[in-house]
Amino acid sequence: MDRSDALRLLRQLKGQDLRALAERYEITVWKDGKKNKGWAGQVLERHLGLPLNSSRAPNFGSWELKVVPLMRRKDSSLRVKETMAVCMLDPVEVKKNRFEESHLFRKLQKMIVAARIYENQLETRSELYDVVTFDLSNHVIFDAVKLDYENVRSVLQEQGFAALSGRMGRLIQPRTKGPGHGSTSRAFYARTRFVAYILRLSSSPF
Repeated sequence: MDRSDALRLLRQLKGQDLRALAERYEITVWKDGKKNKGWAGQVLERHLGLPLNSSRAPNFGSWELKVVPLMRRKDSSLRVKETMAVCMLDPVEVKKNRFEESHLFRKLQKMIVAARIYENQLETRSELYDVVTFDLSNHVIFDAVKLDYENVRSVLQEQGFAALSGRMGRLIQPRTKGPGHGSTSRAFYARTRFVAYILRLSSSPF
């Protein structure tokens, strides 16, 4: 599906409650007391016409779909709830490829990012706030992300995988995938200030 067509279809849902749509599309949000963390994304994928219970990850061709939760501050303004996972960090791939040839670059090069409002832990309601496109056409942002990637690549080449730290990166950080559980895998995450910039909640990601 073309990105412009997907954007048009997804923007039809702005202001709608994704939780109610999950019921309509038969997307499981809770099962045996455990939350399906990807439920909101699955609702949007279903709206775009992907089949239910697909065993394969959605493939939109040249673009990527991400869903980001927002929270309201006490003054009712919105903030990004958490960092956004961009892609897994494969140390072999990163050491081999410069930024322009990397998996990270391909993921960020052409995206649709949907922002939903997180209301509570039970996810009883979640309004789709906005849907935007993002790419790396801004040379300042491109250079900053490239520098973050090349720093990770340098550490991998010179010190090894164990030397990577979530403290690294101005816009993109290499962080353990998931909250603990003994996981040693890492992924590239967009920091919250970068996500806020992508969603146009902030004029600068720095």
